[in-house]
Amino acid sequence: MANELIINVTLGETRVARVENGVVTELNIDRKSEEGVVGNIYNGKVVRVMPGMQAAFVEIGLDRTAFLHAADVVKDLARIEEIDDESSSVEDELVTKPKKGSSNRHIENLLKDGAEILVQVEKEPLGTKGARVTSHISLPGRYLVYMPTVDHIGVSRRIGDADERMRLKKILKKLKKNNGGFIVRTVSSGVSEKELTEDVDYLTKMWKEIEPKLKGSKAPALIQAELDVISRVMRDQLTPDIDRVVVDSKDAFDRIEEFVAKFLPKGRHSVEMYDGTEPIFDAFGIEIEITRALGQKVWLKSGGYIIIEQTEALTAIDVNTGRFVGRRNVADTILKTNLEAVKEIVYQVKMRSMGGIIILDFIDMERADHRNKVYNTLKEALKDDKARTTITKISELGLVEMTRKRTREDLRHQLTNTCPYCEGKGYLKSPATICYEVFREISREIPEVKGDQLVVYCHPSVAGVLYDEERAQLEFLEARFNKRIHIKSITDYHLEQFDVMEK
Repeated sequence: MANELIINVTLGETRVARVENGVVTELNIDRKSEEGVVGNIYNGKVVRVMPGMQAAFVEIGLDRTAFLHAADVVKDLARIEEIDDESSSVEDELVTKPKKGSSNRHIENLLKDGAEILVQVEKEPLGTKGARVTSHISLPGRYLVYMPTVDHIGVSRRIGDADERMRLKKILKKLKKNNGGFIVRTVSSGVSEKELTEDVDYLTKMWKEIEPKLKGSKAPALIQAELDVISRVMRDQLTPDIDRVVVDSKDAFDRIEEFVAKFLPKGRHSVEMYDGTEPIFDAFGIEIEITRALGQKVWLKSGGYIIIEQTEALTAIDVNTGRFVGRRNVADTILKTNLEAVKEIVYQVKMRSMGGIIILDFIDMERADHRNKVYNTLKEALKDDKARTTITKISELGLVEMTRKRTREDLRHQLTNTCPYCEGKGYLKSPATICYEVFREISREIPEVKGDQLVVYCHPSVAGVLYDEERAQLEFLEARFNKRIHIKSITDYHLEQFDVMEK
């Protein structure tokens, strides 16, 4: 089956789904009201240098100050030679390290409060954290990434042919005329010197336009905004392995066709204007996958299931056999469930854009060869993940610790709000529990009551239990304190809310 990009454009929102062999492997959602800032370049102002954290907080004009680590400040950096670009946010793969033992790498020697600095956002603000920024500016083009602050030439690791890598490096060495550096992107494989020259000229011209903007600005100020979502899709996702693009917007269709005609005239890309009556994401089965990706429980084909619990600190994924009982023995049943869960876990992690620390709790496997098989399957399944991931060996308890590079909010945070009723806990105290809290509050309040009556205001569900199952306890309190206790149900009260007042 073909690899496809399905693009849904509506007023204020653009959704792009990458479909490989009929399976949704990636989903990007951009809304005008919630435009991302990754890739934006700002003239920032240092508001606080933190020597203890080896970082600084930089004001760039967003709701929260941005975070800048000492290793992300341009000055005498030792860089890793092999750089990979395979990410829509190129900064994800640009790794820098300070020289060991060098005191001039301390943040207090690099920046001072009030200083202005040119920075680029490499991570969106996440939760209560501000954006992560770097002063290593990178300007992505169609075939290359230009790094004006680094004297380096790198080739994507995903270009495996040694001769092709050498050819591309030779071309770039010839084209490089200044101290900046370039990364050759994966889509450059097989392109001509002329096409690379055009990209070099375009990117160096862009940088020359940025420099005067910086001089004429007063921090904090936006110097260069990242491209809109359709332009980013064409630049970063319209790769040689995409066979077809289907879009439901005439404007987007025209722009993509123009791009393909200019940059991919010999390619096999087919751009189609969707004209069906059914919404495009419904027609391609993507809408139902989005719904699944927001659920806590995901069923496996065998009858097992996984539970996904996301917290601010980490994500826990638990594997269960569910209705699957197997045909042979317990060990084989567990192995089959875990292997099936691996594929679904990797799919859900990518689909939901989960990042940070992820704990995988597989069903306990007594045999070491079974644990190794599940581990190797997981390792293999993560090879195609564009985000950088690390995993540990499966412990005897069936646990795997996994980290995944996070550059933007996950799907749940993009599409949902915290439940205002349970405040995100996912549970509420039972009416019986609230009743006993009421009894304890009555015991506290009664000594202060001068009259002979008091009133309990509470939710109707709690009032019902007080009148029924817990009536005896209420009568006991009335007899003990010689006070009349009235129960008043208030429909507008939260289930856990109550008040005990003198009548």
